Amino acid sequence: MNCPIPPKPPARPDKVSLWRYFRLFRQDILSAQPARLYRAWMAEFRTPFFRSFLCNDPDLVDLVLRERPLDFPKSDRVREGLKPLLRDSVFITNGETWARQRRIIDPAFEGGRLRDTFGAMWDAGEACVERLRRKTGAEPIEIESETSHAAADVIFRTLFSIPIENETAAAVFSEFKAHQRSAPVVNLGALLPLPRWFPRFHGRETRRTAARIRALIEGLTRARAAEIAAGTAPDDLATKIMTTPDPETGKTFGTGEMVDQVAIFFLAGHETSASALAWALYLLATHPEWQEQVVTEAEQAFGHEVPYFSTLNKLKLSRAVFREAMRLYPPVPMFVREATRPECFRDRSVAPGDQVIVSPWHLHRHARIWDNPDGFNPARWDSENGKEGLRRAYIPFSAGARVCPGAGFAMAEGPLILSMITRAFRLTALPERPPMPVAHLTVRGADGIWLKLEDRVKSVA
Repeated sequence: MNCPIPPKPPARPDKVSLWRYFRLFRQDILSAQPARLYRAWMAEFRTPFFRSFLCNDPDLVDLVLRERPLDFPKSDRVREGLKPLLRDSVFITNGETWARQRRIIDPAFEGGRLRDTFGAMWDAGEACVERLRRKTGAEPIEIESETSHAAADVIFRTLFSIPIENETAAAVFSEFKAHQRSAPVVNLGALLPLPRWFPRFHGRETRRTAARIRALIEGLTRARAAEIAAGTAPDDLATKIMTTPDPETGKTFGTGEMVDQVAIFFLAGHETSASALAWALYLLATHPEWQEQVVTEAEQAFGHEVPYFSTLNKLKLSRAVFREAMRLYPPVPMFVREATRPECFRDRSVAPGDQVIVSPWHLHRHARIWDNPDGFNPARWDSENGKEGLRRAYIPFSAGARVCPGAGFAMAEGPLILSMITRAFRLTALPERPPMPVAHLTVRGADGIWLKLEDRVKSVA
């Protein structure tokens, strides 16, 4: 069987000028990297302004993310472009501020909360299928915008108990799309070690959209605080987070800090889920034999009754497809940390202040770790190579203390909606229009991901 190789961005030449690198970085983070990173255990990069080490050695990845995360905090360069929207959210803070935020946030994602939100995920999936059904025809559909819509719907239903059709929710979604187009990560402060007093020159559109999103979220947060005070608040994630005190100080989030956290929930929960779901649909469209197996599984799992939470356990193949999509196209392609003390990595001296980069993009495609690293094969997760890779070199949600608290939610939402869409529509890719991955906030198609959808019910009729 001739299996198509999923799209992969071209690598840059091994040596380029600093100016050329900055230009490539601005266009796309992935194609700004050399091809040798897909085989190297570690690579060192030097500029006149900073030095960085990209680590693919699983032992080094474990050291940085799992064993000693406090010695490798988030780099300030990560927060430079995201500051207008996220301010002091858990995604970009460090130290005691971060620890306190996690103590309050983590309980909302533990225990039976996933079971409690399953109904909202199912309703969002059904709404997505109906939207797609209204658009299905001869013309192709840009599927990333549709998965973005679905992922945002899940966020608002699980966080604030409102669907995406709610006026405020729709406005946040619209502004967030504009914020992403403004390329906030591509900021001078993310590339150069600027002093704190130096202006960051965030683009006008970045600042405008961030302010608008935060104002809309603040309105939702204040309304929920009033409902909590009145005893009428729904039992959803926002209520849980806003009423959970820090076990060490007894204090809860204030309005401003809650706005920071909701902003990152939207960024992490919406952007990453949308990206992974879109690529999973594309991969099934280019591999029809796997697509039909997912349909068969979904038919058996869903039957003719409203599914229960236990239905998720029946979606094993869909989960493997979603996991494989995140291996090939990890939503967040790189994690940037900073050394706080002298280190020695593979006989190289690492100084305090040096950047330490862990790249899921390269780790997930590493030629010395994975069999057929660039190929799409959901069955790999049942192989010894796949199990070993899953244990040592698969980190789409990061790992260790800073692992994404919503990872379990994503691994429920993604396979569920993937199965619902695939069951409803026959997916076909456009050979003349393959999507080229690029990375800004998350890994997306440079010009979108275009698919043809055929209603399976109508085609049978």
